[in-house]
Amino acid sequence: MRQGFSMITAIIFMILVATIGALSLSLSSVSVKQTSDLYLREQAEILVQSATEYALLAISGHDFSANCLNTINATYTPDGITTAFDINITMYYLGNGLPNNCQKPSGSINAISSNIDTNESNLTVLIDTIVTSTATASTEPIRIHRRTLQKP
Repeated sequence: MRQGFSMITAIIFMILVATIGALSLSLSSVSVKQTSDLYLREQAEILVQSATEYALLAISGHDFSANCLNTINATYTPDGITTAFDINITMYYLGNGLPNNCQKPSGSINAISSNIDTNESNLTVLIDTIVTSTATASTEPIRIHRRTLQKP
């Protein structure tokens, strides 16, 4: 009778140890995936900030007498990955005296308003920056959107 209880106790102990081992292995693999996804999300947030600053730099160096700078498209390619993130920047302008060809290729006008009262507000730009991960970067899609109103 005593050996029967010892056998049942040993089986329950083995099942308990196996369950704890399987749970710890499962949590370990989930933790690694969360860490890599969190790293890629932080990288995308830094890229959206950098892309917005790049758009301001491009606007500052652009000659508006001929045409407007409406979109900037770029890709971020870190070491070992073909393409990790696609970066799309669209600019919408507020101001007087903008060129007539401040239009997207589809024909919709990028100039939001031409009723600007002060010279300080002329050529203000609304910048939409979208950073999207590609399928090669991660299994979970990452898409960060940032909209800023800037005076270049």
